[in-house]
Amino acid sequence: MKKITFVVVLLMCFISNAQTTINGRVVDDFNQPIPGANISLKGESIGTVTDFDGIFTLTVTKEPPFTITASSIGYEESSVEVTSTAEEVVIVLTEGNVLDLIVISASRAPERLFESPVSIERFGVKEIKNTPSVDFYDGLENLKGVDVNANSLTFKSINTRGFATFTNTRFVQLIDGMDNTSPSLNFALGNLIGMNELDVENVELLPGASSALYGANAFNGILFMTSKSPFDKQGISAYAKGGFTSQDAAGTNDFYDVGIRMAHAFTDNLAAKVNFSYLTATDWFATSEANTENPGQSRLLDPAYNGLNVYGDEFTQNLPGGIGEVSRTGYNELDLTDYNAESIKFDGAVHYKPFHNDLEIIYAGKLGKGQTIFQDSNRFSLNDFFFQQHKLEVRNDNFFVRGYISAEDAGDTYDLVFTGVNINRRWKSDEDWFNEYATTFATTVGTDQQRHEAARTFADRDRLEPGTEGFETAFNEVTSTPDFQTGSRFKSKTELRHVDANYNFGHITNNFADIQVGGSFREYSLNSAGTFYTDFDGAIDYSEIGVYSQIQKKLLDDRLKLTGSVRYDKSQLFDGNFSPRLSIGYTLGKNRNRNLRASIQTGFRNPTTQNLYLGLDIGAAAIVGSAPDNLDRFTRTTTSGVTYTGRIAYENSYTRESVQAFAASGGTTALVIANPDIVKPEKVTAIEVGYRADFGKLLLDLSGYYNMYQDFISTVDVISPLDGQVGSAEAQTAIATGNFAAFQATTNSEVDINSYGAILGISAKVFGDFDLGASYAYAKQDFDQEEDPGFRTNFNTPEHKVKANFGHDNLFKNFGFNTAVKWSGEYTWESAFAVGEVPSFTVFDAQFNYRIPSLKTTLKLGGANIGGSEYFTAVGTAPIGSQYYLGLTINNF
Repeated sequence: MKKITFVVVLLMCFISNAQTTINGRVVDDFNQPIPGANISLKGESIGTVTDFDGIFTLTVTKEPPFTITASSIGYEESSVEVTSTAEEVVIVLTEGNVLDLIVISASRAPERLFESPVSIERFGVKEIKNTPSVDFYDGLENLKGVDVNANSLTFKSINTRGFATFTNTRFVQLIDGMDNTSPSLNFALGNLIGMNELDVENVELLPGASSALYGANAFNGILFMTSKSPFDKQGISAYAKGGFTSQDAAGTNDFYDVGIRMAHAFTDNLAAKVNFSYLTATDWFATSEANTENPGQSRLLDPAYNGLNVYGDEFTQNLPGGIGEVSRTGYNELDLTDYNAESIKFDGAVHYKPFHNDLEIIYAGKLGKGQTIFQDSNRFSLNDFFFQQHKLEVRNDNFFVRGYISAEDAGDTYDLVFTGVNINRRWKSDEDWFNEYATTFATTVGTDQQRHEAARTFADRDRLEPGTEGFETAFNEVTSTPDFQTGSRFKSKTELRHVDANYNFGHITNNFADIQVGGSFREYSLNSAGTFYTDFDGAIDYSEIGVYSQIQKKLLDDRLKLTGSVRYDKSQLFDGNFSPRLSIGYTLGKNRNRNLRASIQTGFRNPTTQNLYLGLDIGAAAIVGSAPDNLDRFTRTTTSGVTYTGRIAYENSYTRESVQAFAASGGTTALVIANPDIVKPEKVTAIEVGYRADFGKLLLDLSGYYNMYQDFISTVDVISPLDGQVGSAEAQTAIATGNFAAFQATTNSEVDINSYGAILGISAKVFGDFDLGASYAYAKQDFDQEEDPGFRTNFNTPEHKVKANFGHDNLFKNFGFNTAVKWSGEYTWESAFAVGEVPSFTVFDAQFNYRIPSLKTTLKLGGANIGGSEYFTAVGTAPIGSQYYLGLTINNF
């Protein structure tokens, strides 16, 4: 027994003596601490992370001398030899440049941004801390070639390379591999229900076709947001922002934004984190009364007036007796919504490493609830919109398998246009109102204008006025009724289920090439209870599947990099599509500081759920999706008892333009048959060339692209006679007598649609260590409107954009600042809601920050659109005013 005890004690002493503890800190060139830096024993997997003060403790099983390595995103890696544990180890990291940063999304594998085979933008922790924008998502607009269209204060839509409305179905947004798209709306709601900025590790953006690796809809760009690991970034972090917004229409209003992140590694195997954030504000007011049908004409002068942000006046009738076209009196948007803006986000994750190696099992759940205004075919008030995602993932350095579900509940969301329409109808039917108008006009003596005024005054007598009990009762009834014939509530409990996997054989085949294979499966379950999908008899389910492979090879002393990939995707509703990509990159110069790249790739996007199964009567027309089984699912019955289906939009219709010309000419011009084809997948072939150069204190990134679209998806306006086949005398008579139905049909254009552009970006160190960046973007579409007069491309992008930023991380001890200016040229905005011109605008943002190391705290004072004129990025949205804030962040790694 004594011998056993002696051996155990001796063994414990040996183990104790074999362990060495090193204490140290990591700082930058200004002797400022670098939190979250990775510390590791060179050549081994043993490591730790610095805290907020840049301090670390590392325990190893070696005796000195040995080498430890420190690394952090945005800095060059540094190694030091440890010869003694008696003194603190200080490691100085020199700031690197953006081209040396590691990115993953361009090739689904780690590589220097400098060597990326395609254009890519990156926005990391440093950029988030320094952005002068109010939050990190708004700060993405400072990336070159990126547009952020502001739907409202809290809902922003990212656009790259044109062809987008707020329903940007050509752009994909991923958070930790999960598609953040609303399953029913088919687009991401910005960051309304996205990420807490305390948990953002980095953001990568590919501004071009990416279908070869990421499948359908990664068509004009894809955004990757990656969160922090609870193993690497532990502790409690928090932020609080407060300030005010200023707009002519809304006045000055307070806003508040708070958040917290808590992460802890309970053992080397188990770690967890939770995040919570809450924002409340008053949204921008949309108050334009511009006449969309007859610009410049007021309600007083135009009996058929249709105000931009006035709802209920969309319904018109052509009255006899020389009266002409007359619209009902509408309600201002201000009377139909409270403009409260709110965002509540919660997420949590558990990470488990069962075998003390890189194999990791992750469960992540995200819950979000929001209130905002968004614009699609109409304007909507998004109230208590709830969105959740749940993911289970198994991964290591070479593979991942993940599955997730996205589910939404539209809450109390309602359509602002139909709220105005149906409040009118609850008070007085269209038939009664127009009869009273016509009778009064006919019996009134005076000028036509006086007769119209008298007719409207009489028909509107005792109208429900905002603020009255009668109006509030009607408003509550309409916004709670999920039937657009009598109400305006938007119902949806649609779900999306997705599984994808990837395996990188590079660790096996690296002597030959890096090879990857992967695939995905997605299923939609549409459930709107018949309010906007034609799912009145139950949920509509359909699925998509895809597989891909990529090979990457370096040659000529690793200067030449060749990448080839191909993907095959098949939707249940369409034939399969192949998406190949080929790229070549070559590094030039003795110091390998210049890089040329070229790529050609194809992309495609399947028609969205709304393109396929929408069945929505928006007043002036009905939007009917063109899935083959949807044409007969949409049915309507007229007041005279005629029942028709959505099939007539595609098989018995005239173009709207020819019907308008027919009416204007008194029936003498010819009607043109439309009969649009049902929709099929859209395709693009994208060619890109680029040049990157690192000249020390000057970095240069230049790229150009040319996109060729085939089967471009959009909508066309058609008119279907309710009697006779198009081309017959019966059909012509039906059109002439107003016996017809109007539709927006989803189809593909047969004309050639191309776009091209160039982007130049520079960043430099000037006047010592001041940061200066600038970019210029040129974008142009090539489309002859005369070839297809009724077709809208929705390019919605300025031809010229200029951006610049100037700042210093450490102007003097613990003090830094950053400024950004953006100029956009004028452009035409096209959408189902409104078409018009967006004037050019200039926006200036700035922030000043002060760090208090002893409190692990940073104070930040800033503003967006400082002292600038109000502007808008889309016709129909509210003018954007100024926003000023003071923020405090504690312990943010």
